Amino acid sequence: QVQLVESGGGLVQPGGSLRLSCAASGTIFTIYTMGWYRQAPGNEREQVASLTRTGISNYADFVKGRFTISRDNAKNTANLQVNSLKPEDTAIYYCNIVTVRGVKYWGQGTQVTVSS
Repeated sequence: QVQLVESGGGLVQPGGSLRLSCAASGTIFTIYTMGWYRQAPGNEREQVASLTRTGISNYADFVKGRFTISRDNAKNTANLQVNSLKPEDTAIYYCNIVTVRGVKYWGQGTQVTVSS
């Protein structure tokens, strides 16, 4: 059984910052990619950022320069530092992992609300 637990979401004013965290536990084969997705009401889930075990990162254009993903391979954790938040960043943010065997897991999500 694999569990992904996200934390760090909340209500923040425009221009503010948050640090989202994801911890994976359970019987997990080696994680290759850890990433974050988000889904706003009425929208499809979209990829925000990802980071491979070898250090290759990928960011959606709409977060480049504002969000930074990091991970600790030994602890199976990932963080997403989100800065300069905009109201359009409001969404549920989901942690996602892909193992070296190609198996994908999702967390339950953490709500990020950007509003004055």
